[in-house]
Amino acid sequence: MPGLVSSFSKCWNNPIIDERPADPTGFVIRGYDPVAFFTEGRPVPGRSDFSAEYKGGTYLFATAANRDAFKANPEKYAPRYGGYCAYGVAVGKKFDIDAASWRIVDGKLYFNLNPVILEKWSAEANEYIRKSEESWPQIRSKTQAEL
Repeated sequence: MPGLVSSFSKCWNNPIIDERPADPTGFVIRGYDPVAFFTEGRPVPGRSDFSAEYKGGTYLFATAANRDAFKANPEKYAPRYGGYCAYGVAVGKKFDIDAASWRIVDGKLYFNLNPVILEKWSAEANEYIRKSEESWPQIRSKTQAEL
């Protein structure tokens, strides 16, 4: 595991990356397979033997096929805002996520803090996305503690 700790430390301390892990697992979206949200319509845990790096973050996948699909088109499958809560980004914060609190809007994957926040966000998703798109460039290189 020294490689994982080393990779996590490099990722966490690099201020220019977009995809810092949003939780202590060291994996983007808590280690769930981002492709599965599109293909299976539900959160599916990834496996450490199927992983890929993208914008400084490590993603896990349930299958080699999902990993390969992600590598072929990461912009299609990577969650917005580095996997942080979309509502949080809209209000200038980086909140953790609940992998079960997700939604695909216009072909993009968004996560939220919990089911209550997901419901609030979903009611005005386009407005929250607009606010997040304005906020993300200012907060993406900051740690959660700095916000």
